[in-house]
Amino acid sequence: MLALIAGQGRLPAILVERLKTRPHIASLDGFDPDGVAPDRRFRLETLGSLIGGLKADGVTEVCFVGAIARPEIDPTALDAATLPLLPRIMPALQMGDDAALRAVLAIFEEAGIYIRSAIDLAPNLLPPVSVLSKRQIEEHHRKDAMRAAEIAAALGNLDLGQSCVVRKGQALALEALPGTDFMLNTLAGTTYGPGGLFYKAKKPTQDVRIDLPVIGVETVRGAAAAGLDGLVIQAGGVMVLDLEDVTAAIDEAGLFLWVRDA
Repeated sequence: MLALIAGQGRLPAILVERLKTRPHIASLDGFDPDGVAPDRRFRLETLGSLIGGLKADGVTEVCFVGAIARPEIDPTALDAATLPLLPRIMPALQMGDDAALRAVLAIFEEAGIYIRSAIDLAPNLLPPVSVLSKRQIEEHHRKDAMRAAEIAAALGNLDLGQSCVVRKGQALALEALPGTDFMLNTLAGTTYGPGGLFYKAKKPTQDVRIDLPVIGVETVRGAAAAGLDGLVIQAGGVMVLDLEDVTAAIDEAGLFLWVRDA
């Protein structure tokens, strides 16, 4: 039996739509997914009980999907099943996202639960290498994309973020903990002038079973508001939610969408 450990956004509902059998859905308290109701909610302070409850219900595999923020630990809310995990959870919360999520994956795996990735369940969320827009890329976009890929790799190696904005070879914005939408919003109304591109890729050492990068219509809107020429995503490393809606929004805004071979 499959369970989704679901966070916010459309991705959990998209997976539910594409699966033949509805999975069990568990969401972190305060981070319910869009468009699908969770079967249970949990807190990080009750992670041990969650794992025990899932196994008791017959869950043998889980898929982590959706966005969450790092919750604060309330020591008074810890239950007996989670207390032994605390020496692993607390240091993990001080690490970058990838390292923290790896620690959580290890806890589930040690409990005998297999980890599935979102792309295992819906591989067509990864679009093929191509320009998926009416607008085509130009030579200066290729140069900026090469520079952006270098910057994103450096960010990823530091376990900081997965995207950046580059214009004329210069980094205008780098993604950190607040996320992609926040980064793009910081550029809206700036005086850098039009042009440049948004670039997103998975981290070089990222475990693709969890936290694979995602773009959607909101990303397109943010790039348009920032005055960019287009979006570049790493082929095989970034999922696109609602691809038809995304490409329609891209063309309406006059941007390009390039799925670039890494």
